[in-house]
Amino acid sequence: MSFKTADICDLHLHGLQIAEPLFRSFTEVKRFSGQITTVKVFEDNHLIGSILDQPGQGRVLVVDGGGSKRCALIDAELAGLAVSNQWQGILVYGCVRHAEQLQSFPIGLCALNVHPMLAAKHDRGERDILISFAGVNFKKDQYLYADHDGILVAETKLD
Repeated sequence: MSFKTADICDLHLHGLQIAEPLFRSFTEVKRFSGQITTVKVFEDNHLIGSILDQPGQGRVLVVDGGGSKRCALIDAELAGLAVSNQWQGILVYGCVRHAEQLQSFPIGLCALNVHPMLAAKHDRGERDILISFAGVNFKKDQYLYADHDGILVAETKLD
């Protein structure tokens, strides 16, 4: 991938949504993009695991975890599942754990912070709905672009 979010902004400013700079990158992949799949959960990662267990086909999973900093929604096991199933990236409005281990994973992963406790598994949540956080409305099948400069969302694929 050779895009730069700064260049995308220069060329396509109208029609882009730009996420507030809240997120940290936790893996070796700092630049990723793909069509969006959404999930909304709160301190429960069962549905996230179910989604990442399916073929990602180059998609990006956007997780609205309500901004909770009381547990981690993604860990090394789920990130490994995402890699195995060819997801391009994961954006988490919440926390991750196993941060040191995640550094070598070949997938984009951005989240608010780290927390040592894993989320519960109660199978609560909603998939492929409109979710909003960081000043952006994320919808299924939009396109997300992320790199060192930030995170953008576009209605269509930008070349």
